[in-house]
Amino acid sequence: MSHNSIFLETHNINNRAAGLGTFNYELIKGISKLNLDNYELTLNSSNPELLKAEFKEKFNYHKYTSLSRHPLFRIRKKYDLWHSVNQNTKVEPYHCNKYLLTIHDINFIEEISSDVNHRLNRLFTAKLKKATAITYISEFAKKQTHQYFNVPNVPEHIIYNGNPISTFLDTSSYIPNVPVNKPFFYTIGDFMERKNFSSIINMMKLIKDYNLIISGNNNKKYGDVIKNMIAENNLTNQVFLTGKVSDQGKQFYMKNCTAFLFPSIREGFGLPPIEAMSFGKPVFLSDKTSLPEIGGDAATYWSNFDPEYMKSILFNGLNDYENDKKEKEQLIKKRGASFDWKDAAAKYLKVYDSIIM
Repeated sequence: MSHNSIFLETHNINNRAAGLGTFNYELIKGISKLNLDNYELTLNSSNPELLKAEFKEKFNYHKYTSLSRHPLFRIRKKYDLWHSVNQNTKVEPYHCNKYLLTIHDINFIEEISSDVNHRLNRLFTAKLKKATAITYISEFAKKQTHQYFNVPNVPEHIIYNGNPISTFLDTSSYIPNVPVNKPFFYTIGDFMERKNFSSIINMMKLIKDYNLIISGNNNKKYGDVIKNMIAENNLTNQVFLTGKVSDQGKQFYMKNCTAFLFPSIREGFGLPPIEAMSFGKPVFLSDKTSLPEIGGDAATYWSNFDPEYMKSILFNGLNDYENDKKEKEQLIKKRGASFDWKDAAAKYLKVYDSIIM
């Protein structure tokens, strides 16, 4: 029986602090739990040894070098299928047989440039033209792609991400680097404008008995904006930034917070809300882009960012939650668990089959 050779362009896999790195890793981990007898899957990574130590002979490994982003140095080996796991990668096959493109979001067109001749948009258009099939991580990502680009008439699939929290860690020995002596709201994300942390800081001006804790890499431009905002509004004893956190840290804050807040205005999917749902916590999201799809009826939504309005939605939601805690907690946990990487991985294998067979 011949094995179908599939190359997964996963070179972001070691950057777990970012969404794409998490996606790469969790998808691979999900795939590794399935029966791969009919496949020969090759992973791309700058540190193949690390993956090999974890996944052993389940996969073949290719060592990624940044040179392979240049057309002349592209990977020349022929594969039955090339899976471009991240839509903005410059790493492409030299020979293109069958090509699967996974689209997470096309925020770049709204945030960087809507000029079709912009380098990023040309790169993306070339990928679309090559695609034998396309997978999207949300209905919204599909809608957004069709809104801005001519999508070829190829099979399109929507495959939701899984929940990155599959194991609950023991957080009893975790020592936080910010005060947790008062009830607190929690959020986590890369410090970018689209995360809209400023809206919840403005809301915190109106709230006295709670703190707000924000995790994520804050040594960026938007990090300075947020730090200045906290200082100017005299919130330094109420709003705290942890910086990047370990998985143990993230679970500690999610487990101990009063609610998880995620006012993002642009998300292809949004993993943190479903992670917080694993702990049965009330989750408050903006109603923009993909978030209503992800939160479903287990989350509460803000439709604008007026601080008074946000505060009233938050406290009404917390009241509802407290009044029916057992039931609500079950509903929220069930929603969080409905996103499963092994299921997602099985769906990707089905798509591989549909392209190759």
